[in-house]
Amino acid sequence: MTSHETPPRLIATDLDGTLVRDDHTISPRTIAAVRRVMDRDVEVVFVTGRPPRKMTDIIESFGGYGTAICSNGAIVYDLHTGQCATGRFIAPEIVAEAARLLRALIPGIGIAVEYAHELAADPWYEPWEWDADVTVRRESDETLFSRPAPKLLGRHPTLSPDELVDLAAPKLSGLVSVYHSNGSRLLEAIAPGVSKAAALAALAEQRDISAAEVAAFGDMPNDLPMLAWAGRSYAVANAHPSVLAAVDEVIGSNDEDAVAQVLDRYFPAGPVTSHSKEDSVHG
Repeated sequence: MTSHETPPRLIATDLDGTLVRDDHTISPRTIAAVRRVMDRDVEVVFVTGRPPRKMTDIIESFGGYGTAICSNGAIVYDLHTGQCATGRFIAPEIVAEAARLLRALIPGIGIAVEYAHELAADPWYEPWEWDADVTVRRESDETLFSRPAPKLLGRHPTLSPDELVDLAAPKLSGLVSVYHSNGSRLLEAIAPGVSKAAALAALAEQRDISAAEVAAFGDMPNDLPMLAWAGRSYAVANAHPSVLAAVDEVIGSNDEDAVAQVLDRYFPAGPVTSHSKEDSVHG
């Protein structure tokens, strides 16, 4: 450690591209480092664009402990109980209007609505590898836009995520917050005011933890509000250029277990003064 000598009271980390390696696995070193932090009664929050249905590997890796902020802040998910505390969703009429504008702005875009455990889409939405675990329910607009939505998705045959955001964000401002998390040709949108940062700040306040006591890790533009809010911010070396320019420290890549390296600095291996969570639940 250099400028920050006191270990944080809360670790907030993005998953894909940050804690998770490019082959979609989590290394034994990272699992050990995170579990050691948990065993020392330090809060670990996984802050991700993933919906709860995509958290099985995280539950298996970390013993079903901790909290996840999913869907870019729209859902808070208890990894132990499996319960979802829903936040602010996009109202049905706003979902319909945002979809109408996207289709007018970006011909050829397919629209989907991502729920905690379901994915519904129009006939033009092209599933990608992230959708392999779920049956995409094809719906008419009347049905597709009839429920509040944690997240609205748009996928285009050729345009990159950055191009999609550049086209959509100015026109959809005020209706939804548009961003991307490096999905293949994928645009994502959530309700205004919803973000990883807002959900994390609310959770930290519940735990009586200040922003100064939080260390956050990320790699993509949707992590920027969280990284700006946290007292200590870290970007993995493979991060988006805008993230690399915004953080306190650039660390190694996700494939180099960079988050684990920082956790080892704050929480080196050694005697644990309190019982582990596994012992307290199963022992």
